[in-house]
Amino acid sequence: MSTTRILKRLFDLVASFCLLVLLSPFFLLVMLLILMTSGRPVFYRWNVLGKNGKPFTGYKFRTMVVNADQMKESLLAYNEMNGPAFKIKDDPRVTKLGRCLRKYSLDEIPQIWSVLTGDMSLVGPRPPSQEEFSQFEEWQKRKLSVTPGMTCLWQVNGRNDISNFSDWAKLDLEYIDNWSLLLDFKILLKTIPTVISGRGAS
Repeated sequence: MSTTRILKRLFDLVASFCLLVLLSPFFLLVMLLILMTSGRPVFYRWNVLGKNGKPFTGYKFRTMVVNADQMKESLLAYNEMNGPAFKIKDDPRVTKLGRCLRKYSLDEIPQIWSVLTGDMSLVGPRPPSQEEFSQFEEWQKRKLSVTPGMTCLWQVNGRNDISNFSDWAKLDLEYIDNWSLLLDFKILLKTIPTVISGRGAS
């Protein structure tokens, strides 16, 4: 592993640990709100693929109704994303609280745990599910050559305003081909106003 990759991992470790400590009161508040408004489970778990196709369990705050995965089949015709990913604006499965959490990407905060464990990084391509990966074109599979992340070029360039999966994948490969610690910091800095404004959220 190169020195810059080691520094990236060290930054992920320190930053994720500090964020988990600082955000723990917020964690408890959101967990309580989810319990009060839609019951259990508080977290949504899904199986995704990490670097080199290594499977791991991803975590988010649950923002949809409990049977959301079962409802997905009946909504496939409304998918607004061209390609493997599934995106619907004003998804009927999303709860009122979930809509607020999603707008500001607050539902993704539990992924900080995955950064701490090394399954994810703060910056990197979004991890795909096995189902999504099975539909990737050959050139898109290179997304899995690096550790997936919580934010990347897609996040700061419109998020769900991008409706073509190939455009999304091209941004991920642009990140991979031009990666540097400086690029990571630039993306992190751009992520802050993007999240605060809720730009491109669904």
